[in-house]
Amino acid sequence: MNLKLHLLIAFIISLVCILGFGFISLYISDHKIIDFDSDVIAAIQGLESPFLTKVMKLFTFIGSSSVVIILSIILIIFLYKVLHHRLELILFISAIIGSAVLNQILKQVFHRVRPNFHRLIDISGYSYPSGHAMNAFTVYVIISFLLWRHIPSKWGRSVLIIFSAFMIIAIGTSRIYLGVHYPSDIIGGYLASGFWLTVAIWFFQFYQEKRYNKKYKSGN
Repeated sequence: MNLKLHLLIAFIISLVCILGFGFISLYISDHKIIDFDSDVIAAIQGLESPFLTKVMKLFTFIGSSSVVIILSIILIIFLYKVLHHRLELILFISAIIGSAVLNQILKQVFHRVRPNFHRLIDISGYSYPSGHAMNAFTVYVIISFLLWRHIPSKWGRSVLIIFSAFMIIAIGTSRIYLGVHYPSDIIGGYLASGFWLTVAIWFFQFYQEKRYNKKYKSGN
């Protein structure tokens, strides 16, 4: 895949993410998304049961910063010690740290208060965009991107994508179920993280291709 095509794909994805995030932010500011949020919350919390609450607390724990840090350390060791891919290591660290910083900046910009009805866990801080949603999207998408090329079989790659998608959706849904986020917080988190990852991955691919072309030309 050439650099121009990479740039075009990255531009389209980042444009979709930034426009989507902008529209949701606008609707939140104008209080035009209340009905959507209320309907989705009612549908998800209507499934409440003791067993499901335990499951959702597990998923929300998996999406917490402490678990993300542990997963990050494991993958960092794997990339460095096993695959010896230092550039991929830099991409991974940059993606995780950048996502966390972006989330805090956006929370301070929007100052959205969390839902105050039927909370199943106690939590403080601003609501939009969801940190858990951004954590999950960033971690599992970047893991899929980095491991994809090292999995030879289509079956293995399919399992990787399905697992990552499931974890992203499950962690986001758990925050709605537990009453600490609006659905629009989750969607906004996915879109913000999608934009950041697209930019980070494109720069990684850009550098990789430039380095390969330089090496190829010097070899000739």
